[in-house]
Amino acid sequence: MTSEPMFRKVALIGFGLIGGSIARGAKSLGLASEIVATARSPQTRERVRELGQEFGIVDQVVETNAEAAEGADLIILCIPVGACGDVAKEIAPHLKHGAIVSDVGSVKAAVVKAMAPYLPEDIHFVPAHPVAGTENSGPDSGFAELFINRWCILTPPEGTNAEATEKLAAFWRTLGANVEIMTPEHHDLVLAVTSHLPHLIAYTIVGTAEELEGVTQSEVLKFSAGGFRDFTRIAASDPTMWRDVFLTNKDAVLEMLGEFQEDLSKLTRAIRRGDGDALFDHFTRTRAIRRGIVQIGQDEAAPDFGRRHKQLGTKAE
Repeated sequence: MTSEPMFRKVALIGFGLIGGSIARGAKSLGLASEIVATARSPQTRERVRELGQEFGIVDQVVETNAEAAEGADLIILCIPVGACGDVAKEIAPHLKHGAIVSDVGSVKAAVVKAMAPYLPEDIHFVPAHPVAGTENSGPDSGFAELFINRWCILTPPEGTNAEATEKLAAFWRTLGANVEIMTPEHHDLVLAVTSHLPHLIAYTIVGTAEELEGVTQSEVLKFSAGGFRDFTRIAASDPTMWRDVFLTNKDAVLEMLGEFQEDLSKLTRAIRRGDGDALFDHFTRTRAIRRGIVQIGQDEAAPDFGRRHKQLGTKAE
């Protein structure tokens, strides 16, 4: 635990994987004297209350966003990016002077455009994107270690208070994240190729397999080799969140999709012409990217992505 809390009151608006992980990490490390949470649905709020009573990860669950934001030193919107503007408008009259308002969305330029007009001048607006996650969602999916050695990108608008930005950066570093600062527009371009396009491709491939007339669904499930199986993990991500990502970052995604389609056309021609050298060269370059990711510690080199396997001779259950 830290010797002294960074914030007196932290408000989490939305409590899924990211919000739940922030709460668990911040509580275990003593980063806040009080953590208050809320969520859109009564069922989620009730489950968060139960988790708070059982594990002590939140101190209070309230009914409205405005009530959560009242008097908070740090307010983090852990909600789909398409809802950020409306929530900013709702909480604006209740924000404490000097409070830091942030979010965790995968798109930043649209979030800045949607939220900034509603936030008072005495509020420090520091958008953030923790580049971490799993295919799971909901209040039970969070865990305190989610952000360890992952990147959290801060995208403060021009003129944002530097001390407030650094304080939020320190918060994320204490949760285990590496912190990078960039403009909202550059963030959206980078994430379009590293996150948004891969999700779009995964949704497409899994959808194509589901629609094939000559292959039954049972065969798709039974014979899902490593590649397809891993695409299904990505394609299992939260539909609401990813709908909003593609709608709010459409320009950058379309730009990257155009680049991808050009590269796909090149591979199509190589396969059609039997150009093994072109295929080999391309696969060699992409293999090096994977090795680079492992070398900088963003993944492990464990065989089969670290999956556990039954010992030979063990009967399947």
